[in-house]
Amino acid sequence: MKSLWLDTAPDIASDPFEPGAEYDTVIVGAGLTGLTTAVLLARAGQRVAVLEARSTGAVTTGNTTAKVSLLQGSQLSRITSHHGAGTARAYVEGQREGQAWLLRFCEEHNIGYDRRDAFTYATTEQGVSDLRTELQAAAEAGMGAEFVDRAPELPYPISGAIRLADQAQIHPLQVLAALAAELRERRGLLVERVRVTNVSVTRDASGSRRAEGGQAGRRLTVHTAAGQVTAERVVLATGTPFLNRGGHFGVLKPLRSYAAAFSVPGSIPSGMYLSIDSPTRSLRTAEHAGRQVLVVGGNGHSVGRQQHTRGNLEDLVRWTQNTFPGAELTHSWSAQDYEPAAAVPYVGKLSVAEDRIFVATGFNKWGMINAVAAALALTSTMLGGAKPWAAELYKARIAAQDALSTLQTNAEVGLELVSGWLGGLVRTSHSAPPEGQGTVVRESARPVGVSTVDGSTRRVSAVCTHLGGVLSWNDAECSWDCPLHGSRFAADGTVLEGPATRNLETK
Repeated sequence: MKSLWLDTAPDIASDPFEPGAEYDTVIVGAGLTGLTTAVLLARAGQRVAVLEARSTGAVTTGNTTAKVSLLQGSQLSRITSHHGAGTARAYVEGQREGQAWLLRFCEEHNIGYDRRDAFTYATTEQGVSDLRTELQAAAEAGMGAEFVDRAPELPYPISGAIRLADQAQIHPLQVLAALAAELRERRGLLVERVRVTNVSVTRDASGSRRAEGGQAGRRLTVHTAAGQVTAERVVLATGTPFLNRGGHFGVLKPLRSYAAAFSVPGSIPSGMYLSIDSPTRSLRTAEHAGRQVLVVGGNGHSVGRQQHTRGNLEDLVRWTQNTFPGAELTHSWSAQDYEPAAAVPYVGKLSVAEDRIFVATGFNKWGMINAVAAALALTSTMLGGAKPWAAELYKARIAAQDALSTLQTNAEVGLELVSGWLGGLVRTSHSAPPEGQGTVVRESARPVGVSTVDGSTRRVSAVCTHLGGVLSWNDAECSWDCPLHGSRFAADGTVLEGPATRNLETK
């Protein structure tokens, strides 16, 4: 599976890793959050290095639907129910600033993007009720959306929709390529295929007063398999933080969703559409091979907790081809997002004690603007500025609803942990699974994952290297996925994404 964006990405070179180098800031993760943060800091004169475990945009940014829209399903009503209209207003203000910065960057760097009206639509009575709630929350937050009865572009009936004019859609890898180019122009580095495994505090030999805030002679050491570098500050822009010390894994729910691009004869809807009912259906256009194609997304589920994940993609393709006769599949892919218990992203310092390590996570499938808003907020803080909307939006707090959600999420995690070990210990098999399939078996009282991919049968530990969850096979992507906190591994045990930093043991 390869996304339309990654398949048509401009070349983005990697700089060499320099063990022992010193930087003002090291940013972990070369997606939109990481590279925007890096460019903003480099513009301020900092020496910046971005370290990416895979390739630029390989995870969430390269697999998004890439809608740059303030209209985001039921996001505002959820925020309002958790924190009130004031926080929702701060969210909208941050989204506006992030959207404006991103589109201005595109214009300044000659990156094409499309202005489109955005629609959140319903096909059921309950969906219409949810639309009304979202429309009220949008009004209270100062966002001028409107209710419409019909969407003539869609080839199927709807019960109503919210419309927000003049939103945008982009090719995310073109943006990353331009950010990488500007970073290098400003003497920053982008290093690919170097996985960061830890960040620790070290007193330098001179004991000089380097860090702001009176932290004399203390620098952060960034540990990788290729060596160490040091920095005054570190930003974790990795989807979910791999450092457990902030406890973010306990307040984030990892979700996987699917997307596909289609060549469709005749006209296709030009607007950006998202259903508020389940199963989710997301639509937008994109240019590919000189013509407009239709990008359809949806069918999300919790990572590692669904059997036959390929069925989600097959259902999406089937729905599109039934709805748009003659549609031909050109690309298919999936993405991982993190739903925050607090309903708003977690952006700021890792913890009170570790106030020079910063995180940005919990974008809840709306990363194109949230990534930029987070970068603007983080760099403002790091450079001694202030953004009132960020101070309100990114408060470190857990509301009563968040506590309940967190309790439920971790109860589910605990159940998956126990049931996974029990399930992984009841079967013993020495036969190879069919092509594209994997199974967990018992060997010496330990869960072992056995899979067959491209004719090669591999055996790896089926225990996640993050916090010990028993993995399940993802037959849509031929990967081992953890139902606890969303770590994913290739069939050979290599870490793909999530909070895990170590590969699975081979058996």
